[in-house]
Amino acid sequence: MDSTFALYLGRHTLETALLLAAPILLTCMAVGVTVTLFQAVTSIRDMSLTIVPKLLAVGAVILITGGWSLSVILRFAGEIFGHIQNIGH
Repeated sequence: MDSTFALYLGRHTLETALLLAAPILLTCMAVGVTVTLFQAVTSIRDMSLTIVPKLLAVGAVILITGGWSLSVILRFAGEIFGHIQNIGH
């Protein structure tokens, strides 16, 4: 294994992690901004008001994108195991 392959593998791993985390992180950010604006308009300062909508939104996003995430993970794992198999020969 040379340095270019190691760099490719690291870049591909980070890209896959970002691709998998993006829907959840974007949902948390959107819900957080919305709740913060709502709190600023109504002057409500309740901590459960910030956490509960985020948890519900993240749960919904995980349910919606779960199949797609699993297929991305399986494709990545298959590619990595294929590279490991080729290194052994």
